[in-house]
Amino acid sequence: MADQEQELEFNDTADGGKKKNKLIIFGGIGLVVALLIAGAVWFFMGSDEAIPVDGGEDSVASQSDSKDNVEADYVGMPRPFLFNLPGADRARLVEIKVQLMVRGENDSVLVQKHIPLIEDALLTTFSAADVQKLSTQAGKDELRQLALLNVQNTLQPITGKKIVEKVLFTGFVMQ
Repeated sequence: MADQEQELEFNDTADGGKKKNKLIIFGGIGLVVALLIAGAVWFFMGSDEAIPVDGGEDSVASQSDSKDNVEADYVGMPRPFLFNLPGADRARLVEIKVQLMVRGENDSVLVQKHIPLIEDALLTTFSAADVQKLSTQAGKDELRQLALLNVQNTLQPITGKKIVEKVLFTGFVMQ
């Protein structure tokens, strides 16, 4: 009989210990969740004041006057450029997708108006490229810069200014 009472007491403490462990675990999880919620509320309800960067209002005013602050606009060429390049061992087929970066809506309209002229300048530039150079990143960068110069030189007599800021290759495949 004494043995049965000790077993009952032992079982009661084992169940009580499990309950205590569960209570501690759930309490810890609840505390972590409460802290996460409080942190999220503090973050999203925080101050919306803008903190001035070195120079305060003067630097903001000077930035708005500069041309670089005008929003960039990207004009995509309607079709990818597809052309053959002679190589040392065999001819290569090259496909380049191009977008032009301009500043402002007016320049974007001008570029769209003169797309056939731009396509001709780009195709002439791309067709004169060398397969060995196009196999390297430096060669692709050189071709991109050469394309930019040719597009700017082609458009400047017509528009009176350099409206294309960058030539971007958004797709480049050489087989």
